[in-house]
Amino acid sequence: MKGCCACSPVASSCPQDMGLVRVGTPLPPLHPLTLHAEHPALTASQDHDTHASMQHQVLHHPHFSWAANLQPRELLPALASLLPLLAEGFSSSWDAITDEDLLRISEQLYRADHNKARPTDIAINPQYQASPDETDDQEDRSPQPLYKYINEELFSKPTYASFIKLLDNYQRVTGREEDVTAEELREQDNFLKEVMKTELMKKLFAFLHKKNRYGSEQEFVADLKEMWFGLYSRGDGEQDSSGFEHVFSGEVKKGKVSGFHNWIRFYLLEKQGIVNYFSHNFNGPWDTYPDVLGLQFSWDGFYKEVGSAFIGCSPEFEFGLYTLCFIARPGRACHLSLGGYSLSIQTYPWTKTTYGNGKKYIATAYVISP
Repeated sequence: MKGCCACSPVASSCPQDMGLVRVGTPLPPLHPLTLHAEHPALTASQDHDTHASMQHQVLHHPHFSWAANLQPRELLPALASLLPLLAEGFSSSWDAITDEDLLRISEQLYRADHNKARPTDIAINPQYQASPDETDDQEDRSPQPLYKYINEELFSKPTYASFIKLLDNYQRVTGREEDVTAEELREQDNFLKEVMKTELMKKLFAFLHKKNRYGSEQEFVADLKEMWFGLYSRGDGEQDSSGFEHVFSGEVKKGKVSGFHNWIRFYLLEKQGIVNYFSHNFNGPWDTYPDVLGLQFSWDGFYKEVGSAFIGCSPEFEFGLYTLCFIARPGRACHLSLGGYSLSIQTYPWTKTTYGNGKKYIATAYVISP
């Protein structure tokens, strides 16, 4: 699996074979049993209706046909013993986020990205396509920049402008404490305010509200601020990182680029001569924007072996899809559909520290590329 598996909080947790689909390939089979981490583990104190619903789901799932032979008093302990293996809690059927739900809502968000780039707004020059054996050799095989042209009027749109203001708020090297100023906190709030004005984020909230994940938009926005902008330590205790910094701005850890999955950030630094594009190992099937590229590049001398990124999407589109997948499929591949093409996103939660009542920060989120 390519993308940013090494960015996960525990490198050994990176899956080698999770049944991941290639971007742009036929959609994966859907599973009748849906699991979700937001729900507590099954306990004897839950009410009878919930027990009955869970029993129905399990008995009718092909992987658990053996459970039909168990007595009711034996079923609950058996399920409880399986939960650590599944690493997710059973979700009651009425608010489960199913695979079909994800395909449906992702297409809705794709159609709602009204701020995305038009085909005439961006011209890219991908040049050399690297083989799997070439992505780690740090050889610049593309003499020209990736971006030939971008209509920078895009960046005057409120969500773009508020997003760009966030990008210079971070120390890129892990292990250095982040000093968050009052102005930077206002910039975080302004970005969230602007994205929540969009149809795309309103649709996402409505979906999550219907699925009983949030009771109000205010609760949703407050959680977005914590999960994305809350600080934690990737070093030796310093508050040196956040999900937003890692995914969108990028970090340098142990001499290598970590995270950095955003096309706007890439373009702005390439324009300044700070980022040098080397090659790409994947180019998505879309003939309009947003598209997906798997990139090899250097950032001020630090190398990124494979950095997958959407190209030409709005900030709210990327922010929204990653949020959706982090909530619906944390730590697992999240299978979506964009314009009829399949796409999978991998997220990982930060497991070493939490906020609120045991909620987890975003460690990383990225498009899975072949």
